[in-house]
Amino acid sequence: MEPAPPVVAAPTSEVGYALSSTSWWSALLEEETPELRWPQAVQVYDRMRKQDGQVRSVLRAVTMPLQRTRWYVDPNGADPAVVQLVAEDLGLPVGMGVPGEGAGPATTVPRSRDRFSWPQHLQEALLCLPFGHSFFEQVYRIDGQGRARLRKLAPRLPRTLSAINVASDGGLVSIEQQPPADRRGRVEKVVIPVDRLVAYVNEREGGDWRGTSMLRAAYKHWLIKDRLIRTQAQMIDRNGMGVPLYKAASALEEELTAGRKLATQWRSGLTAGAAVPADADLVLRGVEGDLPDAMAPIRYHDEQIGRTALGHFLNLGQQTGSWALGSTFADFFTLSLQTVAMQIADIANQHVVEDLVDLNFGPDAAVPLLRFDEIGSRNAATADAIKWLVDAGVVFPDRELEEFVRTTFGLPPKALPPAPTEGTTS
Repeated sequence: MEPAPPVVAAPTSEVGYALSSTSWWSALLEEETPELRWPQAVQVYDRMRKQDGQVRSVLRAVTMPLQRTRWYVDPNGADPAVVQLVAEDLGLPVGMGVPGEGAGPATTVPRSRDRFSWPQHLQEALLCLPFGHSFFEQVYRIDGQGRARLRKLAPRLPRTLSAINVASDGGLVSIEQQPPADRRGRVEKVVIPVDRLVAYVNEREGGDWRGTSMLRAAYKHWLIKDRLIRTQAQMIDRNGMGVPLYKAASALEEELTAGRKLATQWRSGLTAGAAVPADADLVLRGVEGDLPDAMAPIRYHDEQIGRTALGHFLNLGQQTGSWALGSTFADFFTLSLQTVAMQIADIANQHVVEDLVDLNFGPDAAVPLLRFDEIGSRNAATADAIKWLVDAGVVFPDRELEEFVRTTFGLPPKALPPAPTEGTTS
């Protein structure tokens, strides 16, 4: 008879808490700026990303490399049937999509109608960067074999949310949406429980499922810059042709009123003109002294907006610096992109891939992994570089290298030898 295993004394419940109150609105006091308290902050960040060129450039610099890099399904020792189902539902190749590494050049692309699209989902998932969070509801279809197939991850946009319910231990409980416009008055709220959600949250701290917007540190710079641009436009508009000044010939109220009206209605143009009484005058008073330079502070705030995303290279060439210096800045920026992609892949593996495998194969089945090519880690493979490596004996011109070169440089695939005909010997 085998001895009973020893009893391990380990804590199995929590004593402390991650959220001081289960009331979500108590967390609003953590933000000092009133307009950036959730959910009002969603509208502010939406204006920032749509109205400012520098903010738009920063966001595109962060999101486009993540969308452009190659995503694939790593078998990770899972059963081939599991790997095939996950790859088909995500619409991604198995392996790295490189000949000899799991998926050849003949990888087929499934039809997209009424099917899940990973590129579209990734674009919507990256909304967690400007807004701090991006939630999705899982929707499946049952195929002819009785298996649950991923139909869509329906986005639940930040502007539609009215509450994010969090347990005292910091775990997500559910989200609530405002009733649709055509159902208001008949439906109080739409509640989606956590077991149907996929939540991408940027820089989440404890139980704060609002996350932190990448634009939070840029807000004051965007606000001041916006005011400076408006002031600059007013300076040009008012001082470009001068301010009309009417000099009355007498102190009569009627003449002053008529002169004021004439001055305020003055407009430039080919047919512009005015007539004044004798001894009266209408002049355009120009600027006396130098106008303040608004471009210098505007450039400064542009630079600070770029730095919030480690995008220092976006400012090179505006004042000082060179593109050669940008390589050092780009290294840090690439590391930040790599970190964001790892977070996206981690959430998708936990709450998309694993849920899909659990539904169809059970919780004990081995699970494939969603992976991506490391961003910026590889130098471009040029023909000269490949020739140098072959001449130096570092690599050998085998079949895999030939297929890689053909794929990289867009060369046609190698023609297969003709099949032997009947009656001939090989």
